[in-house]
Amino acid sequence: MSPLKSLVKKRAVQRCLSWLAALYVRFVYLTGRWRTVGLDEVMASNNSPLIIAFWHGRMLMMPCRWPRAMPIRMLISRHGDGVLIADTIAHFGIGTIQGSTRHGGAEALRDILKTLKSGISVGVTPDGPRGPRMHCTGAVADIARMSGTPILPVSYSARRRVILGSWDGFLLPLPFTRGVYVVGDLIEAPRDGDEAATLQRLETHLNELTRRADDMMGVESVQPAVLQPAGASRT
Repeated sequence: MSPLKSLVKKRAVQRCLSWLAALYVRFVYLTGRWRTVGLDEVMASNNSPLIIAFWHGRMLMMPCRWPRAMPIRMLISRHGDGVLIADTIAHFGIGTIQGSTRHGGAEALRDILKTLKSGISVGVTPDGPRGPRMHCTGAVADIARMSGTPILPVSYSARRRVILGSWDGFLLPLPFTRGVYVVGDLIEAPRDGDEAATLQRLETHLNELTRRADDMMGVESVQPAVLQPAGASRT
């Protein structure tokens, strides 16, 4: 392990980095002109907890938008940068559920179901923690089916931005930008429904929302990762 990676793993350094990240997010939001499309309609028609789904590459500005009247906990993987993300969103009063829908999922699933039953919404990134980008590979539909909780897809974009070269095409908004959050329609997952069909519907809807947000800002949209056919060799 390199000296830099060893340094970043130290808790004191992680806390400092998370504080700086939260400060940057607040600065971008406060210096920008942000608007939201579709959230009022959802809030007016729903008083129950939700599963809030957004792509991994569009997570940075999410803590600034969510209404304080709707408490939320975020599902955060134990892998890699999960600790840094958890520490960062804690500055916004957002709690976490450790684990993922794919790795160590049983414990995380129990915590998610318990959280939803208590009236607290849960945020998830269906393509996290490693991708493929903008494809639903987690058990979000299964969580919705087991809990009877609808899924709310959300995305955002910004006019002044940097797209990082990470697997998720991470969008880093810059200060003094115009930005928009786009909230979609609730997606139900019937108890006797097809999980794959629900995941496909969510994936399609999230990608449409992302393209719509980018179009509204007049910027090029990040494309989903190209999936290899089943059985194709990897180089």
